[in-house]
Amino acid sequence: MDRFVVVWCASLLNEGERGDEPRAFLDVMAAVERFCPWVSPVRLGICTVPARGPSRFFGGEARLAEQLAAALAEVPRAGEVHVGIADGLFAGILAARTSLIVSKGATAEFLAPWSVSVLRRPDLGVTLQRLGIHTLGQFAALPARHVFGRFGSDAVTCHRVARGGEGELGGVRDPGLARRLGLLGEGPSEALPQPGFFGGASAADTRAAASLTRLQRRLGTDAVVIGRVRGGRGPAERATLVPWGSKEADRSDAARTAPWPGQLPPPSPAVVLTDPLAAEVRDAAGRAGSVTGRGLLSGAPDQLSIEGGPWQQVVAWAGPWPANERWWSALRRRARLQVVTDTGAAVLLAAERERWWVEAVYD
Repeated sequence: MDRFVVVWCASLLNEGERGDEPRAFLDVMAAVERFCPWVSPVRLGICTVPARGPSRFFGGEARLAEQLAAALAEVPRAGEVHVGIADGLFAGILAARTSLIVSKGATAEFLAPWSVSVLRRPDLGVTLQRLGIHTLGQFAALPARHVFGRFGSDAVTCHRVARGGEGELGGVRDPGLARRLGLLGEGPSEALPQPGFFGGASAADTRAAASLTRLQRRLGTDAVVIGRVRGGRGPAERATLVPWGSKEADRSDAARTAPWPGQLPPPSPAVVLTDPLAAEVRDAAGRAGSVTGRGLLSGAPDQLSIEGGPWQQVVAWAGPWPANERWWSALRRRARLQVVTDTGAAVLLAAERERWWVEAVYD
C-alpha cells in the first residue's frame, strides 16, 4: 500500500461564488512542489505527494511534515492548512484533518474510532448505525462473509479499507480537477496530467515521460509500473504490472488476443478477490453441486452459501467454463460459473477439487 503525505486546506474544500479557491489551491500546490515535484490533486483543497522519497531527503517524516506545514503557513490565501502522513489515501486524508503521522502498520488502529460516516456512503452508514455499528472499528470487526451477504460488493471494499487492508475508496478523487487547474495556467505543469497523455504524441506526453524517468532514477526501475492486459482465462490472470519504459510496456501482447479455451466471456467482474471466499452450491434436490470430468454441471444451481453464511436463492446463472491447465506437469482442472442470487449479489464462482470459491464480484 502506498504511503502518502496529504495536505488538507480546510478553507479551500468548497468553492465560493467568486471562484477564488482554485487559484489559491494552485498556490498551495506550487509550495508543495518545492518539496516534491510529484504533486497530485485529489479534490479541491486536498493534494498528495509520495512519502518515501521526500521523507528520506528531509530527514524523516516528522521533519518533512513540520517543514511543509511551516512553508504552507506562509502561502497567501491558503487559510488553515494541515499535513498528515499515513498508508493509503483514505487514512492519509483523515490523518491530515488532525495533523497526525500514522505509523506504518497502524492504519486499522488509527481508523477504529472514526465514525462510519467518513466512508461517504450515506445509505451504508445509516444502516450500520441502525444496527448499532457506529465506528470503523466496529465495522471492521464484522466477518467479511456477512458484509458481502448483507450489504453487497461496495461495502466489501469499505470493509477492507476500514480494516486497513486497502487504501482508497472510489469516489474520493475529482477526475476533472487536474484539467481545470491546468487550464488556469498557474500550477505546477508536470504534476498535472493534460489531455493527450493517453492518446497521441504531445508536449504533455513528453513532460510526463520525463517526469516518470526521473522518478525511476530516484526510486529504481521497478518503482514505476503501468498496467497491461495479458492472456489468460480468469480475471486475476489477465492483469499484470510492468516497469515504465520496458519492452513489456511497449510491445503488444500477442498472447492476449490468442485463443484461450475456457476464457471467461465479457463483461469483466468489478472486483477480483485477492483471497477467494469459500462457497457451497446446491441443486434443487439439496445435493451438493459439482462439475463433472466432461465440464458439465451435476445439476442446475439452486442455492448458494458464502463462507458458511445464509443460503441464497439462485435466480440466474451462466456457464460453466471449464479450463484444463498445465497438462504437461500436474494437470489442473477448474471451471467457472456466473451466478446471480435473490439478494442481488452477482458473483463469479470457481470449482476445483470438488470445492467452490467466490473468485470475483460483479458490480
